[in-house]
Amino acid sequence: MSEAAENRVARFAVVTIFPEMFAALTDAGISRKALEAGLWSLSRWNPRDFADNPWRSVDDRPYGGGPGMVMQAEPLTRAIEAGKKSLFSAGAATSRVIYLSPQGRLLDHARVMELAGELAAGQGLVLLCGRYEGVDERLIELAVDEEISLGDFVLSGGELAAMALMDALIRQVPGALGDTASAAEDSFVEGLLDCPHYTRPEVFQGRGTPEVLLSGDHARIRRWRLKMSLARTRKRRPDLLRKRALSAEETQLLAEFLAEESVEQCGEH
Repeated sequence: MSEAAENRVARFAVVTIFPEMFAALTDAGISRKALEAGLWSLSRWNPRDFADNPWRSVDDRPYGGGPGMVMQAEPLTRAIEAGKKSLFSAGAATSRVIYLSPQGRLLDHARVMELAGELAAGQGLVLLCGRYEGVDERLIELAVDEEISLGDFVLSGGELAAMALMDALIRQVPGALGDTASAAEDSFVEGLLDCPHYTRPEVFQGRGTPEVLLSGDHARIRRWRLKMSLARTRKRRPDLLRKRALSAEETQLLAEFLAEESVEQCGEH
């Protein structure tokens, strides 16, 4: 494998007390096939293996009192360092430590693409998965480069969030998807939600397939899909449209949809 090809490999190390959860990525679906093809790598580091006590405990009561337990800085620090070493051994040029946290920056497509570019350039990611009430703040200050959140809700731990981030990044590795156009046509890639999709049978429980998709006219199909993306985004995520400068064609298509919608609503009354 050439140096350039090696740099395109997405390299991950996860720090988690439940390393077996990541079998969801390594053992199934697109991510499994991409792993078998050598497009990404993963090492798993359990902080319990770095604990200094016979019970392998990695948490303790919070100073100041309160409910729950807090993950300790020492075993997590050792696990993170082991993760970094594994990334460098796998060929990474640099490393970045991300803590999956509800207090972090909200993950969006733009940040996914930034991280995908960094992975392609040879950077490896250490993903820290917290549990209980969180991790000792001093660890975040000393060892974490970035905190990322999936949204304004709380999960039992960072593993599911880490897997979601990894899946989003693996999809961007060249060759991971069977159809090279699939990633480029996903929702959010162009700042819009994806258009509706249809497949066989042509009629399902009395509902047909839009005629344009059966026409074979690729220009019409492209315009219809763009119009539906604009319409769906306006209905479900108007905030995305407010952020986006529409092209002349998009402005026209959206106006057409609104006119058609108005006619339909008048017909219903």
